[in-house]
Amino acid sequence: MPESPVPGARMLAPAQVAEMLTLSIDDVISLVLEARLRGSKVGTPGQWRIEAESVVDYLDEQAEEARRMALWRQSNAASFPELWGRGHVSKPD
Repeated sequence: MPESPVPGARMLAPAQVAEMLTLSIDDVISLVLEARLRGSKVGTPGQWRIEAESVVDYLDEQAEEARRMALWRQSNAASFPELWGRGHVSKPD
């Protein structure tokens, strides 16, 4: 379940977050429900608000995941002799 907002935290509307992340509003709400963004419903009727800091955290997580995937692809492309330091190197730099 989404966490309660932290007192004093800057809160953003889903439309603002959607524009920042170039996602749809529904995708932003899904990220909140999946706990990948911190947000909650406030007011009557309830309107979603997302913590600005959680957007920064989400972007950091996405950058780290992209970095790890790039390293994984690079390691898969390397030949075993290159990795082990023995034998013939098929693609020298």
